[in-house]
Amino acid sequence: MITVNLIKREIDEYLKGYFEDKQGLNKELFDSMSYSLNIGGKRIRPILTILTYSLYKDDWKKVIPFAAAIEMIHTYSLIHDDLPCMDDDDLRRGKPTNHKVFGEAVAVLAGDALLNEAFNIIIKFSIKEGRAALLATEQLGEAAGANGMIGGQLVDILSENKSITKDELYYIHEHKTGALIKASVLAGAILGGADKEELVLLEKYGENLGLAFQIKDDILDVEGNKELIGKNINSDAENHKYTFVSLLGLEDSKALCKQITNNCIESLKSLKYNTVVMEELTNFLLERNY
Repeated sequence: MITVNLIKREIDEYLKGYFEDKQGLNKELFDSMSYSLNIGGKRIRPILTILTYSLYKDDWKKVIPFAAAIEMIHTYSLIHDDLPCMDDDDLRRGKPTNHKVFGEAVAVLAGDALLNEAFNIIIKFSIKEGRAALLATEQLGEAAGANGMIGGQLVDILSENKSITKDELYYIHEHKTGALIKASVLAGAILGGADKEELVLLEKYGENLGLAFQIKDDILDVEGNKELIGKNINSDAENHKYTFVSLLGLEDSKALCKQITNNCIESLKSLKYNTVVMEELTNFLLERNY
């Protein structure tokens, strides 16, 4: 039976083994890439891809490379997000950030390399698997690009030390965080063979899940335990970032997160498949303390 823990173990094993025995003059680059990939992480995005795929097909291990590539894209974004020119963080997943270990130049290159390596994996997968894999790849490319994650990061940077509108805050979170989460869900569905009506439901699920995920992160930045979440708390306030907590207050943010999570569950229950594991993961993301 498929479980979140089983999927996570398989993803962790794949990523740990990917850079083993990498030698040569560029070995430090591979060490830096592997460091950020393998110091921890919830693996939510690849887990979502596999869970969604498994609604339609049983051979979920086939898509592990595709799912692991999504984690590479996510990890590259974290390496760059932590850099002094961005959020200037020194702790990630409970360990020193990449640039604190390898230096800024290597960290930038490691992020660049992870993004490229991810698409190398996905392209090879698509050559083998055909049109559905290409359509799933298109989702990831859009989500990771200028109109997705990178665009959200830019607006986030430009919004520091400013009062922004509610619409601008939603834009930041729907793009910086939500875009890749939604694409992870849709990629799994497309690979699995979902029909148009199912894709509409899962797109709505992915949008809401990404938003709830970010609101929860905003909440944890205020009241989380540094040892549990693996990064510094109150960093949003220190970086003068506008968040859902600063917009709505802590209690209203918690209520909104719960409401959006309930909307996610409703979308899943509208599907004709067994979504129990996805529902459990969705509720876990609401209740998590890291």
